[in-house]
Amino acid sequence: MRNRCVIGILALSAALLLTGAALPGGQARAQSETALETLRDARQQARRPVTGVPMYFELDEHGDTVFMETLDPVWIFPKGRRMRDNDWRKYYKLVYNFNKVYPYALVGRKMMAQVDSTIAADASKRTERNRYINDVEKELFRLFEKDIRSMTITQGLVLMRLVDRECGMSAFSIIKTYENGLAANFWQLVAKLFSQNLKTRYDPTQGEDAKIEELCKIWDSGQWDSFYYSIFMERPPKVVIQRETLESEVRKKSR
Repeated sequence: MRNRCVIGILALSAALLLTGAALPGGQARAQSETALETLRDARQQARRPVTGVPMYFELDEHGDTVFMETLDPVWIFPKGRRMRDNDWRKYYKLVYNFNKVYPYALVGRKMMAQVDSTIAADASKRTERNRYINDVEKELFRLFEKDIRSMTITQGLVLMRLVDRECGMSAFSIIKTYENGLAANFWQLVAKLFSQNLKTRYDPTQGEDAKIEELCKIWDSGQWDSFYYSIFMERPPKVVIQRETLESEVRKKSR
């Protein structure tokens, strides 16, 4: 096909040039220039568009050309890891959910440390502490309510496990410490309606928690992007958290 196209271009250019030769000098030159422009346009259109990513090359010590290419890193699963298809699907879903919620657990650890240090340093009275906790709660709702509501129930459960891992407290203990026992028991009752238990502690050696712990280690090692890419063949979507510290302060009554 390409050979026929080239032959057609040459025939067209030859015909235009011969036609111009029979004309007076000025018209012949104009016709020749037009023919050359037509030829150049036709050649440009006949070229195949370049697709893909071009390779680069280097010269070795003998002067030979060696073509080079850079491949994205991939994660190689250890030998002996065997799971059924359904188990792999569950694992891939866990990887996807973990990528979405783990950044929130890391930020939660920083914010909890900030709240604890602020209470220890500034909230000497119980009323001051209660006002500060209420302000923190409102600020957290402003920062994260939209993101948390967009999560699925499964993602919320993974986030609970990760918060326990990062903060060292179960969800029940967090509610009881910063709110009160009545609130903790209420949310424990709600969790049981969904067959969950807020008092269950994170155990990195058993069940789902062991798989989550493995993902945490991959993340902390800096290999998460290549690991995620080897599963989904795309870069992991980045979770953007606008702020990692709280602006709330202890409000003291003016005397």
